[in-house]
Amino acid sequence: MSKVEIVGPRQLLGETLSLVRKEGDLHIEPSAVGFIDDIHKKEIHSLLPDEKALFEKIFLEELEGKLKTLFSCLVIDTMRESFLSPRPIIDTVSRTLDKHLEMCQVLCKKREEIRQDLFELSGYKVFLATVSTLIDKIQLTPDLDYIGITLKDEKSVIALKENLDCLADTSCELLTVPSEDGSLVGLIAATKDISEDIRSMMSEKQMPEFTFPESIRSMTFVHKIEYLQEEIRKNEADLAAVDAKLTEFTHRWGPMYKAAHDWVHEQLSIIQASAFSFETTMCFFIYGWMPSEKVAGLSASLQQQFAGSVMLEEIDIRMEDLERVPVVLQNPQYFKPFENFTRLLPLPSYTSFDPTPFIGLFFPLFFGLILGDAGYGLILLIASCLLPRIARKNLLFQDAIRILRVCSLYAIIFGFLYGEIFGDLGHKMFGLKPLFMDRQENIIPMLYFALAVGLAHITLGLTLGFISALKRHTKKEALVKLLNIILIFTIVALIITSFGIFPELLTRPLIITVLILTPLLLFSGGLLAPLELLKNIGNIISYARIMAIGLTSVLLANVANQLSGLTGDIVLGLIVGGIIHLLGITIGVFSSSIHSLRLHYVEFFDKFIELGGRKYRPFSGNQKEDSAQDISGVTEGNNKKVA
Repeated sequence: MSKVEIVGPRQLLGETLSLVRKEGDLHIEPSAVGFIDDIHKKEIHSLLPDEKALFEKIFLEELEGKLKTLFSCLVIDTMRESFLSPRPIIDTVSRTLDKHLEMCQVLCKKREEIRQDLFELSGYKVFLATVSTLIDKIQLTPDLDYIGITLKDEKSVIALKENLDCLADTSCELLTVPSEDGSLVGLIAATKDISEDIRSMMSEKQMPEFTFPESIRSMTFVHKIEYLQEEIRKNEADLAAVDAKLTEFTHRWGPMYKAAHDWVHEQLSIIQASAFSFETTMCFFIYGWMPSEKVAGLSASLQQQFAGSVMLEEIDIRMEDLERVPVVLQNPQYFKPFENFTRLLPLPSYTSFDPTPFIGLFFPLFFGLILGDAGYGLILLIASCLLPRIARKNLLFQDAIRILRVCSLYAIIFGFLYGEIFGDLGHKMFGLKPLFMDRQENIIPMLYFALAVGLAHITLGLTLGFISALKRHTKKEALVKLLNIILIFTIVALIITSFGIFPELLTRPLIITVLILTPLLLFSGGLLAPLELLKNIGNIISYARIMAIGLTSVLLANVANQLSGLTGDIVLGLIVGGIIHLLGITIGVFSSSIHSLRLHYVEFFDKFIELGGRKYRPFSGNQKEDSAQDISGVTEGNNKKVA
């Protein structure tokens, strides 16, 4: 990251900010601390907006608000580009906008009222469509009364028939027909002298009559049906007419107002950025940060547009600037998906390390060490190749699938090293033997291996912390990290010597080394330094979970194979074994992921990461994209209502 200063004549500030926004690489610094020395503090001061700039800002903010309100009334799917520049005619746009906004708001209000009416009528729509077919089958006479009912299933129909005594003497008739939603719509035609008795019976048996709106209570049953059907048709036609008017308006005027919104959005951004600028009586100053490789490009653009009137100068970054330098995560394509894990933490400081490459290297490794089954890994690999088709636009989901693909390859590799394909199935069927270690039979050696992995991982973290401390010139912290590394290896060597692996002659020198370095650690790191050393040793022991969780996984796979064989039936055995193996894969993926992340977040990262970095926020030049997001945000709720 480079520290830069842009200087030019005051009258070119707006054009300069417009170019900087277009390039989109400069993080503008609102404070002049570290940029202006004591000699020039009296000459250079914050840019204060004049009366004209304040009125312009108020005008543009009001105009932007009206444009957003206008777009909230429109349904925007695809909109052609407008080739009309809004800058020369912005006053005309403002005047026409008031008239168009009033018209669209009236249409929008009418649309909402129609939608509300249709929503209230939607509860009758299925019943009306179904009961209409029954009315055609019944001879309509003035002497008959009609009762509508909705039944859940055929059992309800049977129960209703059993309670309709009038069916025996044909004083009433029951017809039913299936509706769209799976229920049954029934229509009872009965003489008027017994219709009330039928309604009372239905109420007692908790078979309520289908109710109509109170406003049409006095109408006959048939007239109610016809009235509601007509209301639905009328509202649907009115809604289509309103939508057609709004669509026509969008097609005719939308592109111009969209271009105006883009321009207003850009101007407001420039006005806001100008508040972070500084000035003298003759010049303006813009201070900020940008990626070092982008400095030459912005400098060339300024030179080309302003012919040397506006200059960009790179300033040396001083020690006191290190905490203020903004941070941006930049990683090769392989590590990009793993940045999602890094984003769960606050940003690392500029002098610290980006943890993404380390989690990209070690997370799949630990995942494979824990799961360690070639059969499970193959299933996960196949799933990772098929799943991307489900949600192609979900970037987080796609990143998760890429991570799963890498982890599945490690699981396959360690599966062959452990000699595991669906537990011991590979050994029983194919005679597969472990290339490295049978972790079910060699529990203690596997424990030693897991602790060795922890020792290497924790030592790497302390080494990175030592390097980071040297970069910040904090010598005491660097010495504490170095002493921790030496003492950890010394203590490990003492433990190994006690098992007779190293010669006993090394015992006394190792003890003397611990006795000498412990007081030095105490003096350089304070009273808590020895406790930090014990914590680091405890972190190493925590890596025993690689052995323990992995052993649980392989034992569950073996149980699946044994239960499958005990069924005595091939089909049933495959079902039982498949279900338990599926459970094992699910548990294995979650446990391997959670414990791998824990080893990073709890044991590893705190050894070298200094959190609290400032996020790199460039003054973006893609105003069309920005304003499109604003408009889509405003119209999202409107589009949901349409759906």
